[in-house]
Amino acid sequence: MQNKEIIALLLAGGQGSRLGVLTKNIAKPAVSYGGKYRIIDFSLSNCINSDIDTVGVLTQYQPLELNAHIGIGKPWDMDRIDGGVTILSPYLKAEVGEWYKGTANAVFQNIHYVDKHSPKYVVILSGDHIYKMDYSKMLDFHKANNADATISVINVPIEDASRYGIMNTHENGRIYEFEEKPANPKSTLASMGVYIFTWEVLKDYLIRDDQNQESDHDFGKNIIPMMLNEGRSMWAYKFSGYWRDVGTIQAYWESNMDLISRVPDLNLFDPAWKIFTPNPVKPAHYIGPQGSIKKAIVSEGCMIYGQVKNSVIFPGAYISEGAVIEDSIIMSDSYVGRDSYITRCILGEKVKVGDRVKMGLGENIPNELKPSIYNSGITVVGDRACIPDDCNIGKNVVIDVGITYDEFCSLNIESGKSVLKGGECE
Repeated sequence: MQNKEIIALLLAGGQGSRLGVLTKNIAKPAVSYGGKYRIIDFSLSNCINSDIDTVGVLTQYQPLELNAHIGIGKPWDMDRIDGGVTILSPYLKAEVGEWYKGTANAVFQNIHYVDKHSPKYVVILSGDHIYKMDYSKMLDFHKANNADATISVINVPIEDASRYGIMNTHENGRIYEFEEKPANPKSTLASMGVYIFTWEVLKDYLIRDDQNQESDHDFGKNIIPMMLNEGRSMWAYKFSGYWRDVGTIQAYWESNMDLISRVPDLNLFDPAWKIFTPNPVKPAHYIGPQGSIKKAIVSEGCMIYGQVKNSVIFPGAYISEGAVIEDSIIMSDSYVGRDSYITRCILGEKVKVGDRVKMGLGENIPNELKPSIYNSGITVVGDRACIPDDCNIGKNVVIDVGITYDEFCSLNIESGKSVLKGGECE
């Protein structure tokens, strides 16, 4: 096996609890995005477009859908004997197996995988960010500065900086301080969760961190501060393109909407930097005689007999006559019945909406059960849910995965309520 100069480790084990029912049965990186993709497609495509052909994908929470999506890596040209893509799950060692305790521990448990390829450098990536980035340019920057660690950063508005890990740097870009979600940020350089490390240096820190029982075993909380405290050569690499962490309902919805209104920022039609995905082949979408589409992304295999405005429609969706879809995300193979009106909603895969249903209307009242997740006026419907005819559903409503018609206790679901499995309406 030839030695690789750089390999990638893609952290894809997160539960993504802030995405609510969208991640009830699948890992966050496997959530559908942009009418054709899954979130992880962006990081994987960035790797192969950056000439990184060896990627370890570290999975943990609900990995089946993610594993099936990645397969042997063929869509990304990673079905290779030497390198390619490898799924790395926690596994039994001796008598005791253990879950990944944090991002750093996940990499620590896979030191043997990295050592097998003997790379000089590793790039650590998150599987839940939407962006297009050439990691080879970041590697050139890392080498030029003889860095131990290079952290990709993006400028954010000062009013948003307290939501991120902030890198404080000298004028030349060398990092002297890292602050996790500071109340009074000194700079606007937010960490993107993209790190390049010189492997032998990182390996030493991972081993030492594992021996510290007080550690959270996390890159942001432990590894990076420890390296800074010990005076390691750490540099901020400034990225200026589109980047979005889609870890909340609002951010996920906004990023899909960005594809409609800010296409040049994230050009999915650029032949020089394709985003690859193993989508099944479907026929071209069809727009019926009364159907209309304005400012929307509509994928292959859709049948549009109603009106679609400012929305993202995934493959195989069916929008019936008289139906109006506005400011919404409709995932694959979902059905919307006649004369239904849907606004500011996210419908999971294979959802069935009856006739004359109204969704997303009423007051913007946060969800009573999970106000921290469902609070921005967006109603979310889990995969395979069935919504009965003549149903009126408010804002910030959550409808559980697989809900049947019989499990609706009322045809009027007020804003902030939930419809859960077992016939409960909360």
